[in-house]
Amino acid sequence: MQLVLASASPARLATLRSAGIDPVVIVSGVDETQLDKLPPAELALQLAELKCGAVAVREDVPAQALVLGCDSVLELGGEALGKPESAEVAIERWRRMRGQSGVLHTGHCLREASTGRVAAATASTTVHFADVSDEEIAAYVATGEPLWVAGAFTIDGLGGAFVESIEGDHHNVVGVSLPLLRGLVVELGHSWTGLWNAVSRA
Repeated sequence: MQLVLASASPARLATLRSAGIDPVVIVSGVDETQLDKLPPAELALQLAELKCGAVAVREDVPAQALVLGCDSVLELGGEALGKPESAEVAIERWRRMRGQSGVLHTGHCLREASTGRVAAATASTTVHFADVSDEEIAAYVATGEPLWVAGAFTIDGLGGAFVESIEGDHHNVVGVSLPLLRGLVVELGHSWTGLWNAVSRA
């Protein structure tokens, strides 16, 4: 059984590889702006389902494949925060986030290519942000790192120093919850350890 990752995220790919799984990467190209006005956790799950579904029907997906779609959304004060995509927005976000706590929701959708069977769920991790200075925010945003990641931060990169603590799964904040994903694999009747050391055929 081959895992197909429907995501361009290098952090998700690195997390899976560190867990012994080397997936085929096929980027979904889904327009993330087509979903709006949903609760943050539901938004993350529906985006994951969209990405998974877009890739699962492609002809270049191996017949014996599990297709994984993921999407992360930071919930802060009840609002869903995705990728800021501009320095101005990233700076404004960090001024709101510093010294506060948010919840990082990552939707996971796993689809068996041969049958179309689906298992899906959302993992949520509380993130406590440090009270960083304006100078630190400006320097961080200038690196470009926070512009294209959910919530304008990473925990496995330069932004890690600005996260004081978390409550929940660390890997979920990186972009894919390994315990949750294992549960989805088992739910579809497959072996998690059977995915170990899979060789990419991309």
